[in-house]
Amino acid sequence: MRGSAVPSAGRPPAPGPRDLRLIVRDEPLSLAEHTACYGPLPSGPPDLLIAEVERSGLTGRGGGAFPAGRKMRAVAGARGPARTGRVVIANGSESEPASSKDGVLLSRAPHLVLDGIALCASAVGADRAYLCVGHAAGTSDRALARAVAERAGAGLDSVPVEIHPTAGGYLAGQESALISALNGNAPVPTFVPPRPAERGAHRRPTLVLNVETLAHIALIARFGSEWFAAAGTPGTPGSALVTVTGAVQRPGVREIPLGTPLGELLHRCGLIKPAQAVLTGGYFGTWLPLPAALTVPVSHEGMRAAGASLGPGVLAVLPAAACGLAETARVASFLAAQNAGQCGPCRNGLPALAEALNWIAFGQAGPDIIGWVEQLAGLVAGRGACHLPDGAAGLVRSALTVFAADVQAHLSAGPCARASGPPVLPVPARWTQ
Repeated sequence: MRGSAVPSAGRPPAPGPRDLRLIVRDEPLSLAEHTACYGPLPSGPPDLLIAEVERSGLTGRGGGAFPAGRKMRAVAGARGPARTGRVVIANGSESEPASSKDGVLLSRAPHLVLDGIALCASAVGADRAYLCVGHAAGTSDRALARAVAERAGAGLDSVPVEIHPTAGGYLAGQESALISALNGNAPVPTFVPPRPAERGAHRRPTLVLNVETLAHIALIARFGSEWFAAAGTPGTPGSALVTVTGAVQRPGVREIPLGTPLGELLHRCGLIKPAQAVLTGGYFGTWLPLPAALTVPVSHEGMRAAGASLGPGVLAVLPAAACGLAETARVASFLAAQNAGQCGPCRNGLPALAEALNWIAFGQAGPDIIGWVEQLAGLVAGRGACHLPDGAAGLVRSALTVFAADVQAHLSAGPCARASGPPVLPVPARWTQ
């Protein structure tokens, strides 16, 4: 960080643009190992860190891709007495079933995330900090508990971090749902305004950032914005963690420079050919056909140009032996069951949309059902308290396009044999809010 109180001689050399930055080994680093790898926790004027994050171009890694520095400045500048009384929430709930990047990060590099929380708390004037983790966090829970205890023993963090398990449910990780839960209410999205930066947890200005975003902030504070932007693209600089699943020989979480061609990434993961399509962005995402999509850059602007989204970095490859309509119908049913029941598009529209798609995938439907699906998708999109209806509608529309030949075959001859095969995309059987 420019002007950092930490002398350059006090920290190791910065990793190169294509080096692993966030997860350097498959086991958690102790505090001593973390410090030896990255250097001590930096310190400096709060405004300096916010400005450096803004210069870096870092965007949120939870799916929304909102500029992280802008969020930090909004909370730091929120109305209220002095620069105290704010709240920082680290979102590691990872309620996207196809994603595992946050859990891997928390279990392998907990101190990077905790560094980011400490730095952001200082930058925005927070005196409370929460680390929200998913109800099925597993090994990351143990790694976090050890890391928090190590830091407490070392007197490292001026603002103690409270680990807060989130409720089950697809919407429980949405930022306003996290705030609602911390305020003692149901873990469901709430209407805005007010925005979290104005009034969030405990009615205070609140900064909510994904745990990967916080880990990047910890590195930017040490090595600077120019180092961060040496990887990635001008539009979406830096590296990112992505979860690759489905028809690959080596599935899992990988760190890549943003802008890496999809084909290069899938080749490294051992793409199993032939593959039909790839779901990008998780269950709020979009199907892209293969092999046409292999040239698409894995970045926010690259995915947008292809009519898709990167979201939380999920890339699920559909093998030739699976039915894309069946996969989408199962996910649509899951999303419909996960709605918060607060508005008509969720209560009525999503179940109707899922039912119609299930008729196409598994039943005997007439040709007029396509018009009904398109009408339902248009009715639910853009009208909910949260983006659940938009995501479901976009996913279904992309399936009708990418699997258009299968749609016609199902309508004329009934479900294909592949529709009865084992699912590729994970859908939790029991996941209640």
